[in-house]
Amino acid sequence: MSYPKNVLGGMLELCCKDPMTGYFRNGYCDTCEDDFGVHAVCTLVNEDFLEFSKSAGNDLSTPRPEYGFAGIKPGDKWCLCAARWKEAYDAGFAAPVLLKSTHEAALKYIPLEELKEFAVDLNT
Repeated sequence: MSYPKNVLGGMLELCCKDPMTGYFRNGYCDTCEDDFGVHAVCTLVNEDFLEFSKSAGNDLSTPRPEYGFAGIKPGDKWCLCAARWKEAYDAGFAAPVLLKSTHEAALKYIPLEELKEFAVDLNT
């Protein structure tokens, strides 16, 4: 049986269920062909990233009840689009990453070494 893999080659681990995250809203940063944003990077969101994302046109902190979105705040774990995380990295605003919960599809957009620079779960 095949299972989703993380960027380290192991089984993809849960990112977060509160707030519920992931393309499938199941807590995992799993992805599929229909996920054009490739919501594959599990991050520990911080204020710098949220401000950067908002300034780049993706306001993640403002609640949007019409979409069932409560908004995220610093300290929340969230599945980010791989290209958005890379954009933030290149601009100096990348959020910390949980590698074991980051889908291997992220590697199409982000070199593993760049993800490791921000990893918070390498020694766990």
